[in-house]
Amino acid sequence: MNADALWMALALVLVLEGLFPFASPQGWRKLFSQLLQLQDGQIRFFGLCSIMCGLFCIWLLLP
Repeated sequence: MNADALWMALALVLVLEGLFPFASPQGWRKLFSQLLQLQDGQIRFFGLCSIMCGLFCIWLLLP
């Protein structure tokens, strides 16, 4: 993997992360306030699920 692919992946993450607050700022604010009410363990679980899904997608996409 070269540096260009890494920067492209980072740029894609930024675009995807910005879509929801851009499309629905009020919904994003509501979601964020609900996230603040979660326990640390619940947030870690969602983080772990996100990591596992991302690794699985990378595994599928690599030749």
